[in-house]
Amino acid sequence: MLRNFFVSKVRVKLLQTFFFQPDKLFYGRQLSRRLGEQINAIRRELENLKEAGLLKSEKRGNRIYFYLNKDFVHYEALLLLILKTVGLGRAMINNQSRLGRIKWVFFSKNFAQNLPVEKEEIDIFFVGEVIMPELSSLVAQEEKARGREINYSVMNETEFRFRYSGKDPFLTSLLMAPRFTILGSESHLLS
Repeated sequence: MLRNFFVSKVRVKLLQTFFFQPDKLFYGRQLSRRLGEQINAIRRELENLKEAGLLKSEKRGNRIYFYLNKDFVHYEALLLLILKTVGLGRAMINNQSRLGRIKWVFFSKNFAQNLPVEKEEIDIFFVGEVIMPELSSLVAQEEKARGREINYSVMNETEFRFRYSGKDPFLTSLLMAPRFTILGSESHLLS
């Protein structure tokens, strides 16, 4: 899907690599081996992304390391696009009808950026009539890919509205935290 928006398959692979490991630094040959792409194509795309402002670089010894510029003006928009086109986000969108009647799904910011999370932090939140075996299957696949347990919470719309109107502390803290909407919309639920 990202390939439809970006002409270069190498650029797509680089975006996915950097956004799924946002705190990691990479050098050209390392990326070439990891992604199975020619070093010249990797170098060209790294320079393009650096010139655009998405990547920064620093020289260490004889290597130039590249890393994400989290202050890039379109950082969160690109992250959301990637979240919706690969991994669990894509699986949820592609299997939306099998998951039930979903009103809203969001990923926490730490989960979206594949960063460490607090023990009690909710990674994914669902509102709607969810078919739990289908959801559990998708989440289990992502847990295997990430190598860690995913904490998620599900509420039907009635419970959500009741807890929201009662200013439930759990829900309030969840809604105050940074998040990325994957499916649905919060606007009609929060009005």
